Amino acid sequence: TVPSCQLSEGSKVMMKSKISSISTLVAFTIYIPHAVLSFAILSKRLPALDQRFSEAGNLQKEFSNLVLSATSDNPEYDLAVIGAGPVGVQSAIDAASSPFKKKVCLIDAPRASGMLMNGEEDLSIGGPTGLFSKALRDTSKQIRVASLRGMGLREESVWNEIISNCVDLASANAYDVRRQLEFAGVTSIEGFASFPDSGGTDSVFVTKEDRSVQTIFAKNILIATGSKPFRPGGIPFDGKRVFDSDSINQISYLPKSIAISGSGIIAIEYAKIFSNLGADVTLIIRDRSPRNALTKIGLDKDVAATLVADLVASGIHIERGAQVAEFNVPTGSSTAPMRLKLEGKNGGSLATGQTEELRVDAYLAAVGRKPNTDGLNLGYAEIDIDEYGGILVDSNLRTSAKTGNVYAAGDILGRPFLASTGVAQGRATLVSIFGDNKEALESPCIEIEGAEDQLCTAGGVSSAGESFDPASLATNPFAFPTGVWSSPEASYFGLSKQQAEELGMEADEGMSLYAECLRGRVFSPNGLLKLVYEKSSGRVLGVHIVGDDACELIHYGMELVKAKRTIMDVNESLYSAVTYHEMYKIA
Repeated sequence: TVPSCQLSEGSKVMMKSKISSISTLVAFTIYIPHAVLSFAILSKRLPALDQRFSEAGNLQKEFSNLVLSATSDNPEYDLAVIGAGPVGVQSAIDAASSPFKKKVCLIDAPRASGMLMNGEEDLSIGGPTGLFSKALRDTSKQIRVASLRGMGLREESVWNEIISNCVDLASANAYDVRRQLEFAGVTSIEGFASFPDSGGTDSVFVTKEDRSVQTIFAKNILIATGSKPFRPGGIPFDGKRVFDSDSINQISYLPKSIAISGSGIIAIEYAKIFSNLGADVTLIIRDRSPRNALTKIGLDKDVAATLVADLVASGIHIERGAQVAEFNVPTGSSTAPMRLKLEGKNGGSLATGQTEELRVDAYLAAVGRKPNTDGLNLGYAEIDIDEYGGILVDSNLRTSAKTGNVYAAGDILGRPFLASTGVAQGRATLVSIFGDNKEALESPCIEIEGAEDQLCTAGGVSSAGESFDPASLATNPFAFPTGVWSSPEASYFGLSKQQAEELGMEADEGMSLYAECLRGRVFSPNGLLKLVYEKSSGRVLGVHIVGDDACELIHYGMELVKAKRTIMDVNESLYSAVTYHEMYKIA
C-alpha cells in the first residue's frame, strides 16, 4: 500500500550516488517472497510518508541506512552464475581463474533441485545429474547383497551399508569442489535465483530458505540450472514408492523388486544397478524391440544387441511394447507391494489392448529430461524459450535478453543433456563475454572429404560458434563422445557404418571381441570393439565399444578419428600386452 513512482534514467544510478536531497526523486526496491515493497520519495508526499514510517524514526536517516546497507551487502560482480552443477561450477572457477580473473559469484538452491542431500550438506555440488547413479553403480560392484543377507543382516542394515558408500563417494567429490571454488575466490550463495519483475537483467533476487531475499548485482549472468526429469501425466510420484530419475536419489530402502519405464541410457543404468543389488527388475519399454530402442539414441546395432543380451542374462525381465496404464499404491502399508496394470501397445510382449498385473516394491519413470527453467522469471527478462522450456541462444550462447548480458549453457539449452558438452559451452560463453584467449579453448574441426553434408562447423566444440547450437550438437557425431554407464559400459564416437553410407561414403567395419585379447579373456570376456572406416582411404570414421572400461577406451578412438588416422596406422602401432587397447589392432 506504500505509494510508488516511476524510475527515471537518472535514478538508476542512485545506489552508487550520494543522496544529497530528500526531495530528489528516489526509488529503491526490495524483493520479499510473493510481494514487492517499493519506496518512493517525492517532495509533495513527504508528510504522508513520514507519518507512515513514524515508528521507524527519521525517514531520511532510515532510507540512507537502507541504501548504504544494500550497496555494501550487494557488491557488483563481473559474472553471476546460476546453478552449481558441473557446468556452473566449472564456469565459475574458470572465470575467476587465469586468464580471466574476474569477480564471480555462484548461486545455487540444492534443495530445490531435488539432488543428493546428506542432512544439511549438498553432496551434488559440481556433480552431474547422474552422480547418485554412478556412486550406486560403483557400490553395487563392491557389495554383494546376497552375502550380507546370508550373514543375517536386516534389510535396513544392508541398505545403510550401500548408501553410506554412496555418501562417502559423493561427499569426497563435494569437498573437492568446494575447495576449488574457495581457492579460485568464487563467492558461493545459497538460495533460489530469479530475475526481477521490472525486466532488468543487471541483478537477480536470491530467495533464501528463511524467505529472506538478497539482491545480487552483476555485469553478466550465466544461467546453468541444468535439467529435470520429464514427468508424464497420470503417474502418482511420491518420492517414496514412485520415483523419477532425480527423486530416486532419496530412496530410503533397497527394494526387492522394481519396475522401470524407459529404454534410454538412464533406464538401462538403473536396471543393471538394481539387478546387481539383488532386486527383481522389470524394464518396461514402448518399442517392440529393445535393440531398436537403443539404436534410436545412437548406439551401434551390435553394441545395442550386446547390451540387451546382457540385460536378459542378468535376469532382467523386459516388457516390450507396453506401458503402465494404472497405479495402485497402498496407503496403509509401507511394505505391501504396489500393483501396476500393464497395457500392451504396438504388439510386443502383450497383445495390443491386453493387460496384466505386475506387483513391485518400487517404480521408476526414466523417460527423458527437460530444461530446468521454472521459477527463473525469464519472461520478465525477455528471455525466449522453446516449446520444451529450453533457453534459445545465438551462436555466442547469448540469450534474447535485450541488454545482451545474459548467457546460458548446458542442459538448460536442451539436448544432448551431457555434462561434457555443457562444460564446453560454459567455456565458450566465457570467451564470448570476456573475449581474448580464444585460441586456448578451441579444438580443430573435423572435415570428411567426399561427404555430401557438412559434418561439423568451424571452431569445434570448445569455442563459440554455430557448432554450439543445441540442434547441431545433438546431430553432429564428431562433436562429443557418448557413454552409457551400465554394467557393462557402452560408448561411441563418430559415425556408424549406416550413418557413413547415408552420407554417400563407402564404408566398412572391423570388430574385435573382448575375448580375443588376453585381458578380456581373463577378466571380462563379454563385449566388443568396432572400428568403422572409409574403404578407399582406410580412414577411421567411428569407434563403438561395449564392455568393461568402454567409457575410458573411447577417448583413444576419438583421437584416431579426429587425427584422421587410418586402419593401417592402427595396425602398425605397438600396444602394451594384457591391455584392452590391443582390441584396436585386432579389430
